[in-house]
Amino acid sequence: MKETFLGVDVCTYTYEQLVAKLMEDIDNNRKSFIVAINPEKIMKAQQDDRLRELLNQATYPIPDGIGVVLASILKRGRIRSRVTGIDMMLRLCQEAAARGKKIFLYGAKPGVADEAKRRLEKMFPGIQIVGTMHGYEKDEQVIKEAINQSGADILFVALGSPAQEYWIANHMHSLSPKVYQGVGGSFDVISGRIKRAPLLVQKLGLEWLYRLLKEPWRWKRQLALPKFLIKVIRE
Repeated sequence: MKETFLGVDVCTYTYEQLVAKLMEDIDNNRKSFIVAINPEKIMKAQQDDRLRELLNQATYPIPDGIGVVLASILKRGRIRSRVTGIDMMLRLCQEAAARGKKIFLYGAKPGVADEAKRRLEKMFPGIQIVGTMHGYEKDEQVIKEAINQSGADILFVALGSPAQEYWIANHMHSLSPKVYQGVGGSFDVISGRIKRAPLLVQKLGLEWLYRLLKEPWRWKRQLALPKFLIKVIRE
């Protein structure tokens, strides 16, 4: 089930519903593409038809911004909580460990995916991370062979957005994993290189404010949130 905001689809599923559907997709040999949707991406898609088409290719476009939740409430929709990219990844890792599904980590700077692998193995005993590769490898054939030979069911791609989503859209049909998710800086967070907002701040949906206070130069990007909500109200 999906809702549409300014021409961009967002699904209404909870974490639990998404995990169940993704495991079902793996078991039924169906390919799935998860994309995190936030107001910034939706606003960029207003001027970029190619980006809008890319976002709407997603099997599961998740509501990764508090602005999307607020927009759904304003439109009397069904979305009442965020489904963040990193938490979706961690939920998938937890379920993969429980069900014996295999994972490949691709992207970020050299060494980051390897450290994220070690941290995930401590977090989820029994998890099978069958391969890692940093995002600076440029030989597409090397990347493709490493992923396909690993036997992975799930591929997490950390190349930054929207580059990672374009990469997935262009390559998923020639790769063997069933579930694909672009995860941005999640490997950096999991590896401990970047600190995430405190849990209470996350629960209040104020990670954007935490990042703004830590990185004030982001203020222009944060203007997308009020502009988005105003445009949704006018629509």
